[in-house]
Amino acid sequence: MPARLFLSSGDMIADRRFEFARDLQLKGDLAAAAELLLQATELAPNFASAWFALGQIRARLGEDDAAITAFRRAWRADPDDRHGASLHLMRLGAEPLAGMPQAYVQALFDQYAPRFEAALVDDLGYRGPSLLFKAVLSVRAAANKPAFFERAIDLGCGTGLAATAFAKNVDRFIGIDLSPRMIERARLTGLYAELEVADMVQGLRGKPDASADLVLAADAMVYVSDLAPVLREVMRVLISGGLFAFTVETHDGEDVTLGQGLRYAHSAPYVRAQVAASGFTLAQCEDLSARNEDNLPAPGLVVVASKP
Repeated sequence: MPARLFLSSGDMIADRRFEFARDLQLKGDLAAAAELLLQATELAPNFASAWFALGQIRARLGEDDAAITAFRRAWRADPDDRHGASLHLMRLGAEPLAGMPQAYVQALFDQYAPRFEAALVDDLGYRGPSLLFKAVLSVRAAANKPAFFERAIDLGCGTGLAATAFAKNVDRFIGIDLSPRMIERARLTGLYAELEVADMVQGLRGKPDASADLVLAADAMVYVSDLAPVLREVMRVLISGGLFAFTVETHDGEDVTLGQGLRYAHSAPYVRAQVAASGFTLAQCEDLSARNEDNLPAPGLVVVASKP
């Protein structure tokens, strides 16, 4: 995973105490680390990184009320919420489930970009693009249609892994990603006719009606809480008979949850209902894991939806 985000307080002594605290935290001395972080926040009351780190420690110690206070201070100090303090507040039940802050997702993947493929493929056994490719081939074969697409949109394109999997079957690719550094990596593949820095809904809104015959979202919907806005825009930009192929992580409960890894999990009934409500025909929905988590397959779905 990427290095931890650090936002300087502007006070050299406070920053130094933060670094000492992080060293103590890594060594397991959480109480001493918390004390140093408190000292750092006394020197720099709007030190977002210190408040965020303190929230993490308080949560690990089971001190939920203190963790909530620290995460709220981190969010207040950085309204863009680049650390994702609001997500931890959701996990603690202090905020309702909502979408991810764009600044958090962008900061996360900008940091992640240099070793994204190694971490995802080598460390986590990522197989989302190949699963989507097989699913799309299967759906096309069942419909007696060729698995060739003139215009495809790759949502949350990252470094281009999905485009690589579909390269021989797509004539023209457009890639959309919120992270400029991921877009830089995707450009190096030479697979994309266009690349755009935007979130998925924003990027799709800039595309004409019926301008694509395939849309992909490999390991991207796990950063979206409400699938409906994405599905609506995909429905609009697809031609009749076009496909939307995507992966999600899932869980045995209802609706949507935010997991410990700060990725959304969507229940299978929720996914099916959202696909149907958006006007799609569900062509395929299989229980398949796109990646590992803690050395075990993360429960997931591979979905292919067809526009009538």
